[in-house]
Amino acid sequence: MKTFDEALSYLVSQAKKTRQTETVAIAEAMGRVLAEPVVSSVMVPPHDNSEMDGYAIDRMDLTHEDTFRVSQRIPAGATPEPLEVGTVARIFTGAPIPKGANAVIMQEETEMVGDKVRITAKSTRPGQSIRKTGEDIEAGTAILEKGHRLRSQDLGLIASIGIDEVTVYRPLKIATFTTGDELLEPGETPQPGKIFNANRYVLAGALPKLGFELIDLGHVKDTLEETIDVMKQAAELADVVMTTGGVSVGEEDHIKPAIESLGSLEMWKVKMKPGKPLAFGQIQGTPFIGLPGNPVSAFATFNLFARPYLMQMQGVKNICITPIWLEADFDWPNANFRREFARARITVPEGEQKTVAQVYPKQGSGVLTSTVWAEGFVVIPEDQTVSKGDRVKFYPFAEMV
Repeated sequence: MKTFDEALSYLVSQAKKTRQTETVAIAEAMGRVLAEPVVSSVMVPPHDNSEMDGYAIDRMDLTHEDTFRVSQRIPAGATPEPLEVGTVARIFTGAPIPKGANAVIMQEETEMVGDKVRITAKSTRPGQSIRKTGEDIEAGTAILEKGHRLRSQDLGLIASIGIDEVTVYRPLKIATFTTGDELLEPGETPQPGKIFNANRYVLAGALPKLGFELIDLGHVKDTLEETIDVMKQAAELADVVMTTGGVSVGEEDHIKPAIESLGSLEMWKVKMKPGKPLAFGQIQGTPFIGLPGNPVSAFATFNLFARPYLMQMQGVKNICITPIWLEADFDWPNANFRREFARARITVPEGEQKTVAQVYPKQGSGVLTSTVWAEGFVVIPEDQTVSKGDRVKFYPFAEMV
């Protein structure tokens, strides 16, 4: 049985980065992965400008007097005239600084005296309240690197340098299907011995949100012939094939023999809980990942194994998630030879001013409510117990999307 770290390291090492790229408008680039760095050809800001509403002034004039005539008005977008000696210019946030001015006095530190402005500020400094040319971005700077997955703030940054489209990797196509004659689709009439198909919708929600193209081949009956047929179809359509269930060695588990007849399969038993059974291989040259059938196990192995593998294959530069260290608000008295990933949330105990990790009271692999209640995984290392007050690693679900 592989350790969690061994299994993850091997799986990620097998991910072959896609080379397919396309150019898209930045309005359509949310969540996409850059295939080329984004380099600025302009300075940001492009000119010295005011940080706030106020008055542009030559500080030297303040050594002689404190009340000045307003010689011009400069709104954002205007082209100012040079500042007249012995005057101030009314200026607004973002407006260019006129030649001859070297500070901006905010309007709260001024007062009107007739048709003139009196400066009430106790002191000024060179460059006060002025954003300098290129202060944010210098021309020729790579503002975003290849392999960066774009967020909304990244799109705003790209727009700020006047670029309207970017080169990104094409989204991977992920073909999925679920197995098991015990499964019903939502909306069907409940039947004895049957359960509703939850795993299909976990993947249908997660894969598009991660930026992948989902090819949902539905639910496959537990026969070897049908499993082989859908495997062939999936391998032809997709960059990666992913299933839930059927990866064990029972008489009704046909994933293993189906893949072995079409390609190769490395079958893992990973030292983790939930999610011990995990399969990886290839179908006619197309990578295959087989997740467990238990809903929480499928959820855990997707996020902890399949997600980093797919992100690596998609070209994402940084696939690691940095854990948060929290104080445990629970006892975990029974050590396990497997690494455990307990569903947990961050809470603030009543009357205290600290955040702690609280675990869901039912941690079974079929308790899908634990994943809805929780905000992440708390890690219980192999062969260790946890006492209330101990420090534990917490991996937020929010960092996995």
